Amino acid sequence: MNKQGRLFTWLLILIPSLLIAQQKDTLIKKLDSLSNKTDSVGGKQKNNLNAEAYNENTKITVHTYFILVADDIKQQLTSPFRATSSDWLKVGGFGLITTGCVLFADRPVNRLAMDIRNKSSASVSVSTYVTNFGGLYEGYTLAAFAAYGYIFKKEKTKTTTFLATQAYISAAIIETGLKYLTGRQRPSYYDPLTGKNSPTWHGPLFQFKKDKNGFKPDNTSYSSFPSGHTTVAFAAATVFAMEYKNSTFAPIVAYSAASLIGLSRLMQNAHWASDVLVGAVLGYLCGRQVVNNYHRYSKIQSAKKKNTISFTLNYFNGSLLPGFVYKFR
Repeated sequence: MNKQGRLFTWLLILIPSLLIAQQKDTLIKKLDSLSNKTDSVGGKQKNNLNAEAYNENTKITVHTYFILVADDIKQQLTSPFRATSSDWLKVGGFGLITTGCVLFADRPVNRLAMDIRNKSSASVSVSTYVTNFGGLYEGYTLAAFAAYGYIFKKEKTKTTTFLATQAYISAAIIETGLKYLTGRQRPSYYDPLTGKNSPTWHGPLFQFKKDKNGFKPDNTSYSSFPSGHTTVAFAAATVFAMEYKNSTFAPIVAYSAASLIGLSRLMQNAHWASDVLVGAVLGYLCGRQVVNNYHRYSKIQSAKKKNTISFTLNYFNGSLLPGFVYKFR
């Protein structure tokens, strides 16, 4: 089994184990219950984005972080089983668009990107720099946001950063699974016999054979669909865009940065246009689900009323008697 196959197998083992281990937690049950009452990707859920809504009661602790991650992954993986007829109609429409992209846009867009690369060395340098923000540099960016939140005690900034990492993790798991299942050949791989590249779908069990010179491509040569950089970029961008949707510039900056990362993957000859398209939509849906799931958690926490204790003085038989009142709520 190739490296991706082993990773996907481990995910299939570890994810259910994590979910089973957390299943007794009543928070997950409450989150799942609320998710069934709202369409987590249809825009019907109203989230409280006011700064005061992010407080000591609704903050994400280490314990709740992993509970939310586990529930996010479960909800995302099981979403097809909860889809309505309207949802499937949208899926069908997007499927037609993706099919059209595969048939009529993948090769022309790839040729155009390669023409630009061949004519401009600057485009190669810029695309390399931009594409790194969909990988390692994105981690640095999120760490910077988290540091800002902690230093200046911005609870909303900290929460948004945590949600972005949750979206990153859940989206990465799903796109890794899709890469293994589809086994699509990258545009950067050229057949040694024909000298041409091809958007071929090999499936999960494919292994390249050695050519006459003994060369054998590694498994990354057929892990094109969907674009991982684009998926996680749009997942994190969607979190920031939704959490700061009342800002004029935040959604524009977030989605522009994610779009540039997707375009850079085309310029890097790492993906076909349909890989980037599907990655963008997948990341958007994962990010949206993560945000809405957190706000369901926030509603649960906000509904809780803490027990209170108060000091009283009572007059009895000419004397003042101190007392305590403990209220259960």
